[in-house]
Amino acid sequence: MELLTKELEEQFPQLYTTEDIPLEEKVIAAKFFTPDSNWTWFAVEGQRTKNGDFLFFGLVHGFEKEWGYFTLGELEELRGPMGLSVERDARFTGKKIKDIGKD
Repeated sequence: MELLTKELEEQFPQLYTTEDIPLEEKVIAAKFFTPDSNWTWFAVEGQRTKNGDFLFFGLVHGFEKEWGYFTLGELEELRGPMGLSVERDARFTGKKIKDIGKD
């Protein structure tokens, strides 16, 4: 599965455009995960970089939960402990950060 389709890319708010929205109120545009580990990336903003990559800002659940930047290139290169690549949750629909895990 393609991690970032053109249609999905167009739905992302540009970087820094949601700065005035409290972190827990930010809306997740895409969810990425490794099927063979507990890592999940909740992307809320993003845009193309000069080198053609796509830079995301979002919440990363890994060893800890932290906000930060990650690129499409990084996600495409990552492999979990069993060698599985990162996937996008195609059924995920925009939720606020505060609503993660409430279903």
